[in-house]
Amino acid sequence: MTDYFKHESAIVDDGAMIGKESRIWHFVHICGGAKIGERVSIGQNVFVGNKVTIGDRCKIQNNVSIYDNVHLESEVFCGPSMVFTNVYNPRSGIERKSEYRDTLVKKGASLGANCTLICGVTIGEHAFVGAGALVNKDVKPYALVVGVPALQVGWMSEYGEQLDLPLSGDGSVKCTNSGDTYYLKSGYLTKS
Repeated sequence: MTDYFKHESAIVDDGAMIGKESRIWHFVHICGGAKIGERVSIGQNVFVGNKVTIGDRCKIQNNVSIYDNVHLESEVFCGPSMVFTNVYNPRSGIERKSEYRDTLVKKGASLGANCTLICGVTIGEHAFVGAGALVNKDVKPYALVVGVPALQVGWMSEYGEQLDLPLSGDGSVKCTNSGDTYYLKSGYLTKS
C-alpha cells in the first residue's frame, strides 16, 4: 500500500522513493532511482529519470521531462512543457552519459511554460523564469529573467509580485501582498 496517489496509467519503477500525499497523474513514468518529496504534484505525461531529486511541495505541470542530474529543491514550479537538458553538446551517435551536467533549481523558483534550461545552470531561490525563456547561465535569487537568451529584467518577491527596484545598486521595497521587505545591495536581493 502506498501513501501517495498514482493514476492507473502511470508507471513507477521499483526503487523510486515517493513522499506522502504526492499525486502522480496520467501517463507519467518515474524511474527506479528517483527521489520525490512529500505533497508533490506530477502532471500528465511527465518523465522523471533515475538520478533526479524533487523536493517537497513541487508542482510539475504536464509534458515535462526531468532528466538525470536535475535537482529541484522544495516548492519549485515547473510550467507546462518546459524543458531540462543534461548534455551540453548531444550527438545521437556518441554516448555522453559520463558528461551529464548538474542543474539545480533552488527553493521556491518558478519556471514558466515552454522555457528551456541548458544543463549546468543554477536557478536561485524564488527566481522567476518567464514563459519561453532560454536560460544558459545562472540566475540570481529573486531575479526575473525573460527572453532568448534569458536576461534579467527585474526582481520578484516570494509571493510572486514584481518588485519596483533597479537591477543593480542599493535600495529596498515592501511587497504589497505579503508585507515582507526586500533589500537590494550590490546587485543581490535579500529578504528581511
